[in-house]
Amino acid sequence: MKGRVLLLDEIGGRQAAALVVDGRLEELAIDPSDDVAIPGAIYRAVADRPVKGQGGIFVKLPGGSGFLRQISGVAPGQRLLVQVTGPAEAGKAVPVTTRLLFKSRFAIVTPDAPGLNISRRIKDEDRRAELSALAETAMAGASETLGLILRSGCLEAEDQAIIEDIAAMRGLAEAVLTDLSGPPELLVDGPSAHDLAFRDWLDPAVDDADTDPESFKRHGVDEALDTLLSPRVALDAGAHMIIEPTRALVAVDVNTGPDTSPAAALKANVSAARDLPRQLRLRGLGGQVVIDFAPMPKRERHILDQVLKAAFKSDGEANLAGWTTLGLYELTRKRDRLALSDLLPKEMP
Repeated sequence: MKGRVLLLDEIGGRQAAALVVDGRLEELAIDPSDDVAIPGAIYRAVADRPVKGQGGIFVKLPGGSGFLRQISGVAPGQRLLVQVTGPAEAGKAVPVTTRLLFKSRFAIVTPDAPGLNISRRIKDEDRRAELSALAETAMAGASETLGLILRSGCLEAEDQAIIEDIAAMRGLAEAVLTDLSGPPELLVDGPSAHDLAFRDWLDPAVDDADTDPESFKRHGVDEALDTLLSPRVALDAGAHMIIEPTRALVAVDVNTGPDTSPAAALKANVSAARDLPRQLRLRGLGGQVVIDFAPMPKRERHILDQVLKAAFKSDGEANLAGWTTLGLYELTRKRDRLALSDLLPKEMP
């Protein structure tokens, strides 16, 4: 099916959402188990003990620990408001930050980062002026320490919907920022899979939505999940890449397959580079990624550099470190969700 299709379903009794673009799975979200801290959740925490050599401090959360890299001005025993920035690795503390973001479909309220910012994707100057006036009205009387970001979805949104979003996030921020008394506690839960989909996946707008049961099965998502559980990824012209996460890094190996022509390696490598961000995102993989591309002349590396740069441009916080002396390619990608293998019910293949 052509176009952007939003799917809302369940997996193992937990909410799941998918975005399918022109018949290909592009985004996936599955609610974790109830005892997992969801990225975006905000907690009242208590500073515990600094970690020498790592430039951070442990904080007490309800039922566990978080790790805060910022230690300036933080003393043991101090109460803090922290937000989960990503999933916790097995046996490690939950990564948190004190730089809170109150995020909705159209607005992001930013404590301690004052000022108004409007998405650069909104280029129409008249609309930017209208949005600036809306923001001024909606934030009137707010603390000068509260900032506001208007997201790209504001371009086509109704003014009233934008105002309501701003008011909701402003009210939530003002309530949470004054709630420092008491033991460690969850103050704002992270978004569910369905909420995340409605918040972040509707720009550009979807052409269709399927929210009925078994929508994943009807649109081929179940089949795509089975494929994602395999390390092997089929590429053009019979080539393939193997994606294998280890405790230290994610290893990627690109192979040309049966094609033995002089251009086979570059074709396979370009195909792998273009699909790699999607594969890492859907599989929930991040951290250090090391790629062993199919052997090709060094003079062709600049082509692959440009393909990788374009592919990872919209993939959040990725750092393309480049080629090593051994001919491997290194990059890092922020872990923004749990690994797919940890989210799917164990009875699935």
